[in-house]
Amino acid sequence: MVDLNLASTILLGLFAFLLILRVPITFTLAFSSIITAFYLNIPMLAIVQRMVQGVNSFSLLAIPFFILAGEIMSQGGISRRLIEFSNILIGRVRGGLAQVNVLASMFFGGISGSAVADVSSIGTMMIPMMKKKGYDADFAVGITVTSACQGVIIPPSHNMIIYAMAAGGVSVGRLFLGGFIPGVLLGISLMVISFIIATKRKYPKEQKYSLKESLQISKDAILGLFTAVIIIGGVISGVFTATESAAIACLYAFIITFFVYREIPLGRFIGILYSSLKTLAMVMSLIAAASAFGWLLAYLKIPAAATSALLTISENRVVLLLLINILLIGLGTIMDMAPLILITTPILYPVVVTTLGMSPIQFGVMLILNLGIGLTTPPVGSALFVGCAIGDISIEKATKAMLPLYLMMIIVLLMVTFIPGLVMFIPNLVMG
Repeated sequence: MVDLNLASTILLGLFAFLLILRVPITFTLAFSSIITAFYLNIPMLAIVQRMVQGVNSFSLLAIPFFILAGEIMSQGGISRRLIEFSNILIGRVRGGLAQVNVLASMFFGGISGSAVADVSSIGTMMIPMMKKKGYDADFAVGITVTSACQGVIIPPSHNMIIYAMAAGGVSVGRLFLGGFIPGVLLGISLMVISFIIATKRKYPKEQKYSLKESLQISKDAILGLFTAVIIIGGVISGVFTATESAAIACLYAFIITFFVYREIPLGRFIGILYSSLKTLAMVMSLIAAASAFGWLLAYLKIPAAATSALLTISENRVVLLLLINILLIGLGTIMDMAPLILITTPILYPVVVTTLGMSPIQFGVMLILNLGIGLTTPPVGSALFVGCAIGDISIEKATKAMLPLYLMMIIVLLMVTFIPGLVMFIPNLVMG
């Protein structure tokens, strides 16, 4: 006779064991699901069907277009233009390059939706530039890495599409709008702490541009930024679906990069397609494996058990939300964002949304911000690894310098968790 408690132990225990062995997350999810299905006498065809159903969704078509558009713009000179544009706006204050770094990441996040892409594109220019101007290397890496976290919550973000699917059809348009104020607030908080540090360490101000130079730089940068306007405007206006907006933005990015900016030859497009395809293959295989894993979680009633377990600790809403934030930040330090969205959403959604009454939109932004912070933390923060590689410093040194930046990120996270209006104001204003 099948023991459901033992089956739950097999599913979660095997998953944790393989994760400790550093088995790739896709294979970890798939293998633990298959072994558990064998124990439960569930036909393998049912597991395969769940995997196919996980990726057989029209809304997921937006992801390859988002990835391709971000890849085109990141390789086509947009990062340099955004840095120059940000320099015009805010470079004249104390520690101007740090402020420019944050603002450029804010703009770039609205195009790529990826923290790692942000660090790779903005960081390769900003970190050497800041070091050359006398900024400490650990601070240059720290502000680049933490500001890149804006990319996962400032719209558009393909991680929000993954959450919308995992949560069972949450409005992508409302999610996009819900991430706007928290993303900008995160940027402002990092600018404030950067200014304090820059004043203390006497970091320099930047040069002043002439009016003619400012107008030319602004025109070039705004052409690239219009990619995000197409996506967000199309979705919230109802003219396009998220998939259609992403496809049109992809075409626009292609035209701007290869026929307006013309910094790279058309022959580079094959390499861009190859890079995008590799990323897409990882994302889609991950979604397929996580779909089977999530179905088994529901079959074994693990979300309900998790809800009961949390409520036995405390029924106080504040305490539960703090515990959930601590849990998500802890998980974010050892796993990447996309798998965690797919795994934790079906488990925590009943607790946070059904039991505690939080809006699915607010929970989505809170979840993604939590996991975004995980991208910047050791031991497996991918954005942190990339930043340290570019800055040629150790993870330990960078992490120590980032402690005040982490503090600002946590403050913003708590505001998002306990002040619903920060997330819900713009979605309610625009979409009712």
